[in-house]
Amino acid sequence: GLERGAKNQFSTFSNFITTINQKREGIGNRNSPTQLVIPNIKNVRDLPPICLDVRQKQRISIDTLPQELKAPIPPEPSLPIRTKTVKDFQDDVEKAKSSGDWKAVHDFYSTTFDSFLEINAAFKKDTNSPFNTIEDSGINAKFVNVVYDALLNAPQDVQKSVLKGIINGLLQEWKGPRTKDDLRAYCILLQNPQFSNTSTYVIYAHLLRQIAALTEADHHFLVHWSKKISQRRFKQLVDRLLQFISLRLFPAKPEEFPPMVKCTWWIPSATKVLALFNAANSLISPPIISYTDFYNSTLDHIDLMEEYHNWQCYGNSHRFSFCQYPFIISIAAKKVIIQRDSEQQMISIARQSLVDKVSRRQKPDMNMLFLNVKVRRMHLVSDSLDELARKRADLKKKLKVTFVGEAGLDMGGLTKEWFLLLIRQIFHPDYGMFTYHKDSHCHWFSSFKCDNYSEFRLIGALMGLAVYNSITLDIRFPPCCYKKLLSPPIVPCDHNTLVGICDVTLDDLFQVMPELAHGLSELLSYEGNVEEDFYSTFQVVFQEEFGVIKSYNLKPNGDKIPVTNQNRKEYVQLYVDFLLNKSIYKQFAAFYYGFHSVCASYALLLLRPEEVEILVCGSPELDMSALQRSTQYEGYQKTDLTIRYFWDVVLGFSLDLQKKLLHFATGSDRVPVGGMADLNFKISKSETSTNWLPVAHTCFNQLCLPPYKNKKELKQKLIIGISNAEGFGLE
Repeated sequence: GLERGAKNQFSTFSNFITTINQKREGIGNRNSPTQLVIPNIKNVRDLPPICLDVRQKQRISIDTLPQELKAPIPPEPSLPIRTKTVKDFQDDVEKAKSSGDWKAVHDFYSTTFDSFLEINAAFKKDTNSPFNTIEDSGINAKFVNVVYDALLNAPQDVQKSVLKGIINGLLQEWKGPRTKDDLRAYCILLQNPQFSNTSTYVIYAHLLRQIAALTEADHHFLVHWSKKISQRRFKQLVDRLLQFISLRLFPAKPEEFPPMVKCTWWIPSATKVLALFNAANSLISPPIISYTDFYNSTLDHIDLMEEYHNWQCYGNSHRFSFCQYPFIISIAAKKVIIQRDSEQQMISIARQSLVDKVSRRQKPDMNMLFLNVKVRRMHLVSDSLDELARKRADLKKKLKVTFVGEAGLDMGGLTKEWFLLLIRQIFHPDYGMFTYHKDSHCHWFSSFKCDNYSEFRLIGALMGLAVYNSITLDIRFPPCCYKKLLSPPIVPCDHNTLVGICDVTLDDLFQVMPELAHGLSELLSYEGNVEEDFYSTFQVVFQEEFGVIKSYNLKPNGDKIPVTNQNRKEYVQLYVDFLLNKSIYKQFAAFYYGFHSVCASYALLLLRPEEVEILVCGSPELDMSALQRSTQYEGYQKTDLTIRYFWDVVLGFSLDLQKKLLHFATGSDRVPVGGMADLNFKISKSETSTNWLPVAHTCFNQLCLPPYKNKKELKQKLIIGISNAEGFGLE
């Protein structure tokens, strides 16, 4: 990295900033990233895109622009002739290291980075080719990587010469639209590893500002070019931008940066550029890096509700909010926003109920502040349906459950037991609402028609109540279910609008019915004559209730249209759409409305489908060491021999056995959003014979462990218990 002297050499940055600002004011604020549009949530149907996110791709023109844009392309100026190759440069570096004479290397760096034209002359694969398409940036990526890798190990005067050249390029007087050579230069400069050093942040900020202010058409090219960057370099770029935002929010040394009031545009510019990389990441399947790599955990420590209210209230104002770019907000932070938003809604509804009572001169009852559900164990589903239907106006109040005929105060345990029993009963195969697919280990909606879909609405409401009341459910839906649940994320005002319908692919079907998806995949890759060998039409048959076989035309007169080599892609797409959308529309629509009857909130616009799944079911990532650190004990001390045996055994378990233990003790093998600490896991001493197996109270996340005499006995009994237990008794 740079030494402190590098910063001192550029002590005249105030002049540089002034020059840039004057030019910006001259051009106008039309494209300034400080004037970002916050969605007008008053009218859901007119919402603009809140981020460059894959789930809103159909509303983002950056992903739908034609490859050859209609805007006139400015002529590319002629580039200087530069003949140095990667091998030549590497030889120069090796000679400089051995001789100590860095003049040739210094000259290369100072010349190459002196202007955008020189950058292109050095790194463009062919200076005579325009490279005006999104498919190929024309950048010699290998040469760029070699030059940047060598830069950090070069003497300070070489590094300073690069920064001087970048300043010259940024100070260039721009006239008219950017050329593709300019975009190439921006793409190359973004990869400069020097920008990881805080002493270069002023230059980096102005680079980001210029890129953020480019036209949407230019962003379109940068997005598609960025997806060609290697995974390691792409991750470095994202991490560099996240670090820039974090250190601007919470600087370790505030004196290193200009005052915040003079550079309010730093964070909006960086966030907008980060959005371009998020868009590039979303265009590839599988993505270059995980969506969680865009999370900035620093934002967990800012006033999230202020960010949310700014985004929610200031429809078309120029106020920036991180909620415009939800990909940067971690799932933990989003959970905080959703919970506080729900708490405010709960308080508002409870306050209104209290005011209504007082206005009618009735005595207030504390029970009116809660959603009180009273059910009989023998009529669990029907009673729960009746209670939630009658108390639809109270669904956003805090949940309290009472089992009729049982003395018990609900401190959380009864609520969790109600969820566990209800989910277990409704998802049982004999109940017929859902079909369990063993090969994918998930449930899917039964296509059987029925007179009343209210029980599907109940399941949706249960999922919503679980999110609102921080209960993790042991539900196994495929990822496309949560994609459908956010289609659209806000319930439309027009009840005739279709809900729960989303674009589905063969990949989605693989997650539900992998065997059928594999067969369709084989059809697509079949090299013979599809029409003659398969003899299929655009009509499919499926089994209805009571074994009745019914047929469905995937398109008008489908029974008369043969599947051929030419139309098989259309056939597969229509078949997948039928299975995942049309055949279960009424069931899923009821489920959708049930979920949103509880969770109706603009905070849902912040979520990805994967994040909804984590909020409902928890995370599959286990950290048993974290569980050990947060476990509470009753009758034991953490230094007791039995407890030490227990953790030695558990930490040595395979992942499968660890999941079984977690499921045995808590009712789910997944972890809440807040991590293992949020489980409030407790190990209690069981004053029984050591011949007994361990016992679990899933409603309280409690494991009752007899004082086994040795590690071998404990391991044997524990494995028997967690491997054979189902619900509340042994199979």
